[in-house]
Amino acid sequence: MKYKAFLIKYAEIGVKGKNRYLFEDALVKQINHRLKRLDGKFFVTKESGRIYAEAEGNFDYDEVIDTLQHVFGIVGICPVVQIEDTGYEDLKAAVVRYIGDVYGDKSFTFKVVARRANKQYPVVSDQINRDMGEVILEAYPNSRVDVHSPDVLLRVEVRHRINIFSETIPGPGGMPIGTAGRAMLLLSGGIDSPVAGYMIAKRGVTIEATYFHAPPYTSERAKQKVIDLAKLMAKYTGPIKLNIVNFTDIQLYIYDQCPHDELTIIMRRYMMRIAERLAKEDECLALVTGESIGQVASQTMHSLAVTNEVCELPVMRPLIAFDKQDIVDISLKIDTYETSVLPYEDCCTIFVAKHPVTKPVLKRIQNSERKLEEKIDDLLETAVSTREIVRCS
Repeated sequence: MKYKAFLIKYAEIGVKGKNRYLFEDALVKQINHRLKRLDGKFFVTKESGRIYAEAEGNFDYDEVIDTLQHVFGIVGICPVVQIEDTGYEDLKAAVVRYIGDVYGDKSFTFKVVARRANKQYPVVSDQINRDMGEVILEAYPNSRVDVHSPDVLLRVEVRHRINIFSETIPGPGGMPIGTAGRAMLLLSGGIDSPVAGYMIAKRGVTIEATYFHAPPYTSERAKQKVIDLAKLMAKYTGPIKLNIVNFTDIQLYIYDQCPHDELTIIMRRYMMRIAERLAKEDECLALVTGESIGQVASQTMHSLAVTNEVCELPVMRPLIAFDKQDIVDISLKIDTYETSVLPYEDCCTIFVAKHPVTKPVLKRIQNSERKLEEKIDDLLETAVSTREIVRCS
């Protein structure tokens, strides 16, 4: 079957009341943006609670489906045959033809579900159900009706045109990118932070990212790994502005001046300071991290509270209550896992103390940070001003 159109279904957008059109328009914009990258010409339109992507000319069906499955806001993709209302007998013929093209003479059970959105159409939904079922039974003797658990659920939607479809391919769900502001993700080369970025983006947030690089203690391969992760995320989130911050001098200075059991938490606090500064420059409304309670020393409740103290922006932690396997499962789903487990160290793992403090006391951490006052501001300015910016899409 060669389809020329796709019916796009959404869910949560439908309950947005008077603002619903804003979310629909954002979803149309995202679909248009993604499909423009493919071979073929597509027209994306919306009509009374429905969004359609119609193709002109040849296109790669699998490529289109894969692209739409990466667009947040879509819950279902229905390859659809659209026909003009040229008469009831023509509709019956189109249904018979559709079943033959998609299912052939196979033995199958089916159910017809008609929806008469166009109330001027002369035949009511129940009658359409009965009549379409009758012509299918006559044309395909190996078929039979099963209203409870059919193999084929054939839908006939009567609008200004008539939609005939029987397959709904799941989409990623969520809300369209760009409908919920902008946030700065602290992106490392691990498993967690790409998943955190994916989950926040799924709620409609535009993602930017900051990565802390520590040459020569971390290699160029480690940096490339993070760039690759950002590109994989961008399949869902749209283009990502990635800030690569040289953190080596700050780390060495903290290492020389501060108690070693406090290294992780103090370094983390300075990462948050830098990420927040970059976030404010780009009008981000929050920071995003991949932290999960108790996973490592810097992610105990005490550590998270001390880390939060340096931030004015809210810190979103979508993985906060997830088990590691939960996070791994999502990373496999979004294809970041294999890249995340490549054995290239990031800057967080180089200066880890043998026995890091797990219940840091804020006043003690602040006292330790006073030892950095001589140079730390200059080092922060240098790190921010010399950052590398990579556009990932």
